[in-house]
Amino acid sequence: MIKPTKCNAHILYNCKVFFYVYFCIMISKQTIDKIFSTIRVEEIVGEYVQLKRAGSNFKGLSPFHEEKSPSFVVSPSKQIWKDFSTGKGGTAISFLMEIENFTYPEALRHAAKKYGIEVEEDQREFSEEAKHAQTEKDQLYKIHEVANSYYQEVLWDSEEGKSIGLAYFRERELKDDIIKKFQLGYSPEKKNAFTAYAEEKGYTKEILEKSGLSIFPENTPSGIDRFRERVIFPIHSFSGRVLGFGARILKNNVKTAKYLNSPETEIYHKSNVLYGLNQSKQAISRKNVCLLVEGYMDVIALHMSGIENVVASSGTSLTTEQIKLIKRLTENVTILFDGDNAGIKASFRSIDMLLTEGMNIRVLLFPDGDDPDSFSRKHSQEYVEKFIENEAMDFIDFKAEILLKEVGNDPIKKAEAIRDIVKSVGFVQNALKREVYLKEVSNKFGLSEQSLFNELDVQKQITQNQNQHVQQQKEKVQPKLEIVPLDEEKEDPYLYDVLFMESKLVDHMLMFGDIVLKRRNEKNEEYQITVIEEILMHFEEEQYNFLVKGNEIIINQVKEGIQKDELRSGNFFVTFMDEEITSKVVDALMPLDELENWGSRNIYPPNYGDKIAEQVQGDVLLHKYRYIDYLIKETARQLDEYRGTDEAKYYELIKKITLLKQASIRLSNIIEYSPIKGIYVDRKR
Repeated sequence: MIKPTKCNAHILYNCKVFFYVYFCIMISKQTIDKIFSTIRVEEIVGEYVQLKRAGSNFKGLSPFHEEKSPSFVVSPSKQIWKDFSTGKGGTAISFLMEIENFTYPEALRHAAKKYGIEVEEDQREFSEEAKHAQTEKDQLYKIHEVANSYYQEVLWDSEEGKSIGLAYFRERELKDDIIKKFQLGYSPEKKNAFTAYAEEKGYTKEILEKSGLSIFPENTPSGIDRFRERVIFPIHSFSGRVLGFGARILKNNVKTAKYLNSPETEIYHKSNVLYGLNQSKQAISRKNVCLLVEGYMDVIALHMSGIENVVASSGTSLTTEQIKLIKRLTENVTILFDGDNAGIKASFRSIDMLLTEGMNIRVLLFPDGDDPDSFSRKHSQEYVEKFIENEAMDFIDFKAEILLKEVGNDPIKKAEAIRDIVKSVGFVQNALKREVYLKEVSNKFGLSEQSLFNELDVQKQITQNQNQHVQQQKEKVQPKLEIVPLDEEKEDPYLYDVLFMESKLVDHMLMFGDIVLKRRNEKNEEYQITVIEEILMHFEEEQYNFLVKGNEIIINQVKEGIQKDELRSGNFFVTFMDEEITSKVVDALMPLDELENWGSRNIYPPNYGDKIAEQVQGDVLLHKYRYIDYLIKETARQLDEYRGTDEAKYYELIKKITLLKQASIRLSNIIEYSPIKGIYVDRKR
């Protein structure tokens, strides 16, 4: 429920609208309307969340919150989504804003690009202030797009780019379509080539420095390019925005790192990014398995061979954030290692992290001397795919093969190796899977299952003690302060009741607003009225002052629509440019029942709204009753203020309370609750 707010809510709301108008005004209304009428919420959300059909809806795990049971629902018919675990919800555009941290215009442009919609610009003149009203983050995204285009132009169009950069890629047997698919580029030898180019386009020293694309040493007149004389690998976000770059030097005699990456910036955090995910996400989702490799060229080479469900951690240790990116698309991961990789043993930590996140893991070791890049260039797509499928082993066999190579006949070392394997099994979250894995270890090493379960309990206790110690150390450094929030609504049951009924009536308007009801007047003549009109008439008759700001905004919009001969119900507000309003509307359009697919169990309960005529009539009466009780309580509060100071005012309040109580009694006599129907009905009817 939206909490009641003071008058500053008007200012906040106006600011929100101003913000969207201010930054979206360049996109024409016709384009925005076309985007909303074309995009499909299930397709856009489906790129980020594994969705499964559940009746008329789709369900999946929340991308915003850790959970084991799916509480994320997408409705194709209503073109909205709802995350019941966090309370978030909205349209495809609001989803992009939420998950990609897009601004509203960025989300619109991204959707337009996906669906091939040409974005028409509004032709009005704008102030210089409006044109330059960009946040630092916006500028960082823009300068990376500029740099990406620049590096590609140098690669394809300059003599230096073609003779050095393009020649290198072709020497690695990359085809032109693959080079373009991954937007590979080249940064020239001239030390400030890109810096000068960007400054000519109006980008400042500050933004170039913050982006990491340029370096400005002290006591030097100009900046220098970070990636000069290197081939460029742009690093994209899940949705395809350029966040940073990896760059490889081609000279062997230079004493510098072979690969150089963008530094951490406001938009680039290497622990949150997987190389190739943007180009591979659809294949990963389709094949329901993700191949995990180490380097840029491994990803690119596999794509060139036709194997596209692959990403790279880009030389960094795998992080929980990266695993969660993969888990949006699949729970199955196959890790591909070079046969002679010295860091294989160090990968055990990554395996444990993947198991902790509920992933199913297999591991493949290529023959000595081969890596994914070289192996995929030697063999056909079919051969490589079959090799991965047949030769990949589960993590138990993999760890056993690596660890037992070193133990020989030493029983103590063998016991330590088995203990290490059992420790990994302990990271498996699912109890059934844990038992299956322990049975496998038991069979593999000829040990009793009970001894392995005992060892698992010991490992759990060790981990628990370590976690407790870490937590105790944190609490010593930062004592925990408990802050108990004040829940005003539930402290005041009268306020809570009237707020509940106010929002319920607005929900009826949003969900069933255009439904026509049949009513009879005092002369028993039948007439027709819509749900919106009946509830609106009730609010106006009562001269009702709304306690929830969001509800008042909705009602004012509904009134404006009626003046224009429009019935503005839920669909109108779904695309409303206000997060609070959109969230409330989605709550109304997608109630909690949407989480259940009762039809799959041959259960067909009555639908919310089947008896909307009776529901509206009963809820209007109940709202009157609750509102009168609230007014009685509020009026009684004022009595002490005037007692002994203003006798006339005091007795005026007494009279008001008396009249309100009489009205409350009359209403209570005609309202009856029916547990079977689940609604309030009028005894007279």
